[in-house]
Order: sequence, then structure tokens, then C-alpha cells
Amino acid sequence: MMYQNGTGARRLRELPEKEALRLLAGVPFGRIVFTRHALPAIRPVNHVVVDGAIVIRSSPGTILGSHVAPAEAVVAYEADELDGHERLGWSVIITGVARLVTEPGEAARLRAVLTPWVAGEMEQVIRIQPEIVTGFELVPAAVTA
Repeated sequence: MMYQNGTGARRLRELPEKEALRLLAGVPFGRIVFTRHALPAIRPVNHVVVDGAIVIRSSPGTILGSHVAPAEAVVAYEADELDGHERLGWSVIITGVARLVTEPGEAARLRAVLTPWVAGEMEQVIRIQPEIVTGFELVPAAVTA
């Protein structure tokens, strides 16, 4: 797919799974997409990638902590790094099941590597194990894969 702007033509390059996960691990936040009342809902959250899985934190009273993860719901997780002026960047979308990390030692280990950006008790740890990884990079048309 090609795009044209004042700074030159652009094309979308599909990212290999390993590269997509590496890029995702290099940014501190993204958006979790889930179903609420049979409709899509999105929440921005900060994350880390540990052992190939996306890890976020939540509180028991939130929609993520009380409904999505306990139900082991299928979610999407999207993160990107885009330059609107240069029209370059990338976007990665992960699809997988959100699960609460219930083993106390593992939950403590993951809490230690992820500090929530939101104030309050964010004691729950939610892991999203990727089942589908899709990534695209917007690059100058002259660049080859």
C-alpha cells in the first residue's frame, strides 16, 4: 500500500512477529481493547513486555480488574510510535486472552517491573499472551524490506 505526501511516497511494510514484539517492548504505553456491554471499549494503559507477553496492572474495582481479566476475555492490545509530520512510524496489534496473574510470587515479580502511571492501588497484574501479532511500519517508498 502506498501513500503520497509532501515529504515523499510512503508504503506499509509488514513487520515480522519478533520485530513487532521488540518495538512494542520499546514503548511504555498502549491501548487495551475489550468488549463492554457487547460494544468495543478502549483504555490507555502503561505496560511492559515480559517473556513475550504484555503485562499491565489494574485495580479490583475497575472494568479490567473485575470483568475482563477474571473472565479470561479475548482482548486486543495496540501500541504505536508515529510521526505525523514525517508520516513515518509503526503500529503493533496483539490479540490474546487477558488473564489475572494469581500465583503470588509471579505477581510480585511482575509488580516489581511495572510501576503504574495512575495513582491508587493497582495490585492486580494482568497478562496478555499474544496469539495473533500484527505489525506494520510506514516507511519511505524507496526503502526495501
